[in-house]
Amino acid sequence: MDLSSPPNQQEFYNQVWQLVYQVPHGQVATYGQIANLIPVPDGVDPKDYKAYGSRWVGNAMAACPPDVPWQRIINSQGKISKRPGAAQQRTLLEQEGVEFVKDKIDLKQYQWRDPSMPDEPRQARLF
Repeated sequence: MDLSSPPNQQEFYNQVWQLVYQVPHGQVATYGQIANLIPVPDGVDPKDYKAYGSRWVGNAMAACPPDVPWQRIINSQGKISKRPGAAQQRTLLEQEGVEFVKDKIDLKQYQWRDPSMPDEPRQARLF
């Protein structure tokens, strides 16, 4: 199986973009975070998805429509990935109030928490 892109690329990209639209002004999400919110595509081994999902999200962001707030998606280190458009991405995030310490964003402060996902695993009740 070719893992350079998801089996149904356009469907996957649409799922990515729908999630990215939900990231509020002044917050960021990581490529891996977005990948984790999308179910493993049919025909893809979960281990392969774990290995390639973030990359597929990055590819979706590189191909996104102009109205998708692409600037809000960063890498898991809290940094903007080095590529064309990186300087513009930082400028857009700074205009939204996101602060950088050198080249890094404090994910504890600025990372989006999807309201449908619990912050911590729920504990089973014993009583």
